[in-house]
Amino acid sequence: MEINSKHKKTLDDIFETPIKSNISWSDIESMLIALGAEVSEGRGSRVRIVLNGVKATFHRPNPEKETDKGAVKSMRRFLTESGIKEVADTGETGNDEI
Repeated sequence: MEINSKHKKTLDDIFETPIKSNISWSDIESMLIALGAEVSEGRGSRVRIVLNGVKATFHRPNPEKETDKGAVKSMRRFLTESGIKEVADTGETGNDEI
């Protein structure tokens, strides 16, 4: 599956060094959905995400719209564990099932 240029930019931003703190949470959610993630609401500001069988829970930033550096670092780990890290380089998931 190919991701569009906006999702690719969001993915690149997540893996950029130094860690960015101005990535919009809505852009991250949109990218995750494009990658085939199941995103569901939890209690309060919690968001449950399942991607390629890997589960994680994140807190949606509130009242800010941007994620902080800690959340970006956690998202990096989650995407790497989900096998998505290579998408940042190729633009393709490498998973024919998605």
